[in-house]
Amino acid sequence: MIAKMIRNILWAPWRLEYVTKADKVTGCIFCEKPAQQNDRENLILYRFKTGFVIMNAFPYNNGHLMVVPYRHKPRLSDLTEEELRDLIMATQTCEKVLTEQMHPHGFNIGLNLGRCAGAGIDDHLHIHIVPRWDGDTSFLPVLSATKVLPELLSQTYEKLLIPLQRLMAEGSLGPPERDKD
Repeated sequence: MIAKMIRNILWAPWRLEYVTKADKVTGCIFCEKPAQQNDRENLILYRFKTGFVIMNAFPYNNGHLMVVPYRHKPRLSDLTEEELRDLIMATQTCEKVLTEQMHPHGFNIGLNLGRCAGAGIDDHLHIHIVPRWDGDTSFLPVLSATKVLPELLSQTYEKLLIPLQRLMAEGSLGPPERDKD
């Protein structure tokens, strides 16, 4: 009966990787990805002294960013004042860049602390920044677990990379000092 009701199929093959691996993930992507030094492949847009900005590889909307401290800590109370300041400053800069480059009508910005609060990675705190547009939700996510994103991750990365780097460097979150060999 349901098969007869479905006239068109929207394929979302990029979700298969997430769906099939979500229960099997070991380690912490927020520790592993910045250690790899392959920022473009890992969708890391910017690094600062105490953390980094990374695109969500399985976004709720185009431009879904996360601001993450380098230290693997589950709660705000575990962070230093410098880490807290840097996370908020980076979040503020991300909001500004997303506004300038993508023109959203609003944002969802927040943290999920603990698994019961919806944290997919519950032991490494991170701030989500999700641009929102009027009418960006529809029946698809509810009825078919499918979300339509109009832009490829690589296109969004290129759109945000230079403006984010410029604004971060101009503010108090310049890039971290490199180890001198």
